[in-house]
Amino acid sequence: MTPVATTFSEVSAQRRNASAPYAHVSVELGHLYMEDLEAGPERLRAQFRRVAPWVRALGAMWGERLTGRPARISTCFLVDDYFSRTRTPAEVLPAVLEAAAGNGLTIDYIARESACAEYDGAAPAGLVEGRIVGDPPPGTNGSRPPVKETGWLCNGVRSPRPTAATAMGRPQAWAPPAQNAKRGHSVFVDVELWDESGAGRVWSCAFLASVWQLLRLGLLRDDGALPLAPVPRGDAWPSTWDALPAIVKLNEQAAPFTAYTTLSVLSPRFLPVELAVRTILSQVMVDPDVMRDVEARSGKEGVALEGELVDRVSYVFA
Repeated sequence: MTPVATTFSEVSAQRRNASAPYAHVSVELGHLYMEDLEAGPERLRAQFRRVAPWVRALGAMWGERLTGRPARISTCFLVDDYFSRTRTPAEVLPAVLEAAAGNGLTIDYIARESACAEYDGAAPAGLVEGRIVGDPPPGTNGSRPPVKETGWLCNGVRSPRPTAATAMGRPQAWAPPAQNAKRGHSVFVDVELWDESGAGRVWSCAFLASVWQLLRLGLLRDDGALPLAPVPRGDAWPSTWDALPAIVKLNEQAAPFTAYTTLSVLSPRFLPVELAVRTILSQVMVDPDVMRDVEARSGKEGVALEGELVDRVSYVFA
């Protein structure tokens, strides 16, 4: 008889994570709701007028950080086609590009917010949900349902729910919520990740914005592959959002969409949303192999990255 040699190995050990190309920084030039896009060209021009000085300053800052070497900076713009689709890409996107160009800005990539939830078989939101590791407060006893059941994530201890007094007992006293890693006083944040009150799950704006940050940082993998990749712009804008790729590359000379760090220049009205984003990102466990790859590559370029994921994400609220 011929002996048969059998080798057993873990599937995860055979998988190889795809490497992403990295710019030094991905700059988000805007994240507008559909009603902003419907408000007319002046609303768009005002947005890009506020953004332009910060983009110029960023180039100078990175020039100093890289000691004179040119910085790889890519720009992007996120369109909300998840919560509303009252206008088509053919109606919206030319006006966005014209307003940006009128203020000396080039948009390298346009992305769809709905693609952060699901696109062409990929489900980035589901990938992030699967990597949430809740931050248990001191004294946790398992009485609070897990995030996957409730769709709510917080950064500490919620106020206890009042209960009726037992016989011969006292009613439970009110207690304030408390932040886990507070510095002096608590800043307690409780974030809704999704709701399922309708026909299906609807992801929250804050959760999709968290997915968006992870996509820009190039830290998401779907069975080792990047879940979404930029696609060159076609000859004409489509008449439906479903016909538009998840991420459209507009500038052939652009630095990569994914970057070591991100900067988002947003209206102050987004500050509560982005506080929620940072709460979510602080409890997402990125694949350690992906993190090591990014840190090794940035280190070879002399770019020291912050150890905490949320510290690679920055904002200007203008």
